Amino acid sequence: MPTTYQLQDLTVRHLGAQSASALQAINLTIKQGEQLALIGPSGAGKTTLLATLSLSHRPSAGSFQAFGVDPWALGEAARHRLRAQLFLAPQTPPLPPRQRVVTAVLAARLPQWSVWRALASLFKPADPEAAWQALSRFNLGDKLYSRVDRLSGGERQRCGLARLLLSPAQALLVDEPLSALDPALSELTLTTLREEAKARNATLICSLHQVDLALAHFPRIVALRDGRVEFDLPREQVTPQMIAALYQGEQPAASKPLEDDAMAVKLGVGACL
Repeated sequence: MPTTYQLQDLTVRHLGAQSASALQAINLTIKQGEQLALIGPSGAGKTTLLATLSLSHRPSAGSFQAFGVDPWALGEAARHRLRAQLFLAPQTPPLPPRQRVVTAVLAARLPQWSVWRALASLFKPADPEAAWQALSRFNLGDKLYSRVDRLSGGERQRCGLARLLLSPAQALLVDEPLSALDPALSELTLTTLREEAKARNATLICSLHQVDLALAHFPRIVALRDGRVEFDLPREQVTPQMIAALYQGEQPAASKPLEDDAMAVKLGVGACL
């Protein structure tokens, strides 16, 4: 099976940081089509690892390969083409507040479009049907022509994930997608992400604070603490004692209803699951 990522003794230090490295001696092999969850306490390095995998951070030391090549040994044009195979969905998606949702979602296709087509789509969306279908999979189809700044926090998160569905990427990197979602929408979101990754045989790497959902949805669990891998195991081998030691008294997040999306429950989101 082809390898999406190969990391050996990877170290990442933030620019200008005086403290210890954000990631230290990371060793990971991730095969194409694998689905894994990153867990660990706040500040463990999960977001930094996802940013490194998306080529947003350059490693300070160690070996890093994506799709069998060292991205940082490539020229800028080749590295840009490689980035088109990667999609990073941050916890807070960078959506222009005055933009319509349809335009924000279709922005996932900008790498495939000419400059003129991209400009034209700002005035007349190029493929609103595709945007609506992507939004509908996250129970958000009715927001197609809403302005981004009229969305709740949870709706903005799902709008950002709808972009992912329109991206051609083969590595889907998702950072804390459930922080503003209630339990029903959390289940729907993880199920949709996993189905999409499986359908295109893409690698899915998702950081989660909700350990219960990570264990329920992902066959492989990678735990980080203080910038290091604490364990990398099939979920069946992860014990409550290991989770307790990982968090060392810090309570891992559990899914619970949030006021931000309470209306979704009233609208019967659970019926979609």
